[in-house]
Amino acid sequence: MSGRPRIDVLVVEDDPVAAAAHTLYVRRAPGFRPVGTVHTAAAARHFLERRRAQDTPVDLVLLDLYLPDGHGLQLCRALRAAGHTADVIAVTSARDLGMVRQAVSAGVVQYLLKPFSGAALHDRLERYRRFRDTLGRAGEATGQAEVDHAFAVLRTPERSDLPKGLSAPTLDAVTATLRRTGGGLSATAVAAEVGVSRITARRYLEHLVGAGLAVREPQYGQVGRPELCYRWRTADRGGG
Repeated sequence: MSGRPRIDVLVVEDDPVAAAAHTLYVRRAPGFRPVGTVHTAAAARHFLERRRAQDTPVDLVLLDLYLPDGHGLQLCRALRAAGHTADVIAVTSARDLGMVRQAVSAGVVQYLLKPFSGAALHDRLERYRRFRDTLGRAGEATGQAEVDHAFAVLRTPERSDLPKGLSAPTLDAVTATLRRTGGGLSATAVAAEVGVSRITARRYLEHLVGAGLAVREPQYGQVGRPELCYRWRTADRGGG
């Protein structure tokens, strides 16, 4: 990475545990540097204004869409109206296709659905870096092929976002089961709900715990050993 400027990243995430995880992922990505972590839209605007006034503008914002003081897309539009040029990667559980369309119109360059692994975010960051490298030079594009290549680098996945053996549809089913349940569920209960084996259900549940989106806790009965139960960490708000 010698000779190549680092990409300064602001993490905007209202959940402290998720924010810390995202910041750690950014720090581990070659060529990226986390320069701030904030938990509200107002704090994000203040941070970006201060960096711009210091002539050290932020390059990239990892943005949760559900913030306590406003929607992330509203923040995107406000930043563009104020002349900020930082690119935005949405990091959210919002699956509504209408919101995805709005994100594109608001200038979001990547849309990463929770839950995701560190490898998935690393992949998005790496492709974003290559996109910047392709379009970062001065002058004109050599032709349509160069422009197409830049956008292909940004949009086309190069590897699975999930650990080997996990599938997105099953993960979505496990996630939905936890989110609609107020209390904790055992792996056996989740398996029966989703239609998979207990061992398979536990693999997905542990993945959610590792991503910081679910909590694992023992549930004590009247006899025998306590049973591990899982619950969605932000079920009260539906996640970011």
